[in-house]
Amino acid sequence: MNDGSLVHDFLFAQSARTLHVCNAPSPAATSAFPIGEYIVDKLDEQITSI
Repeated sequence: MNDGSLVHDFLFAQSARTLHVCNAPSPAATSAFPIGEYIVDKLDEQITSI
């Protein structure tokens, strides 16, 4: 975070043209499908708003 604190969950950073997964806590593989769905939904929102 901006204050230097640790993030113990997924952290996403989105700009007009990118979506970055900045933090993938262990065990990230157990949530791979829900996180993938979240990423697709966010990118779909981003594309349809253009």
